[in-house]
Amino acid sequence: MEGGAITQALIRRFVAKYKVDMAEAADPRLESYASFNDFFTRALKPGARPLAAADLVCPVDAAISQYGPIEHDQIFQAKGHSYSTTALLGGDAALAARFDHGHFATLYLAPKDYHRIHMPCDARLVRMVYVPGDLFSVNPLTARHVPGLFARNERVVCVFDTAFGPFVNVLVGATIVGSVATVWHGVVNPPRTRDVRAWDYGSGGPALRKGDEMGRFLLGSTIVMLFPKDVVTFVPDWAPSRPVRLGEAMGAVARR
Repeated sequence: MEGGAITQALIRRFVAKYKVDMAEAADPRLESYASFNDFFTRALKPGARPLAAADLVCPVDAAISQYGPIEHDQIFQAKGHSYSTTALLGGDAALAARFDHGHFATLYLAPKDYHRIHMPCDARLVRMVYVPGDLFSVNPLTARHVPGLFARNERVVCVFDTAFGPFVNVLVGATIVGSVATVWHGVVNPPRTRDVRAWDYGSGGPALRKGDEMGRFLLGSTIVMLFPKDVVTFVPDWAPSRPVRLGEAMGAVARR
């Protein structure tokens, strides 16, 4: 939706309804955004999200949905619901096995949140996979009632190599998510296909530093992060429903 009075009115209503803090934006002028998508993926001004002195920092502004241990191949979604790591990763059982008895963190980005996704640590991209699927809402109510939600929705699986081993960040689409984009590829979807699509980068994949932008959503959604066994200890004050902000301490990494 490009420019004009309708776009400006939509943006102003959105800011008022969700109490968006435009003082944090690199450009706080609502009239400067040519489209709603430009506004929604707006950049933050320098220094708005300082990085904590921690091994792992929170990669987004969000609310904690769930976090904790991966029980073999099962990730906890909500009371009464778990889902398969293999299913989340588009059927890649070998990749899923690398996270058996590891840890996960699921973070929900509400419409009001800053919608760029950053790196929790230094890493090099080795693979990206687009997995087609449904577009259910991913809000907390839906997570409590739709079995296997995050392994059923459309998603982009980003596989990284780090100093502590593999790390995966899954960008999960939702009802009103127009697209998912990454800094190394651009828009991944659309196109929306019925088939899994994969990009292998090997040792030549881009190296990203902690705090670097890695992708963005158009409208609210969820990320699911996976860590190997005996690697991460989350900060003590983490709890489901707790709001978190980009750059704050997320956890410590075991020294190997």
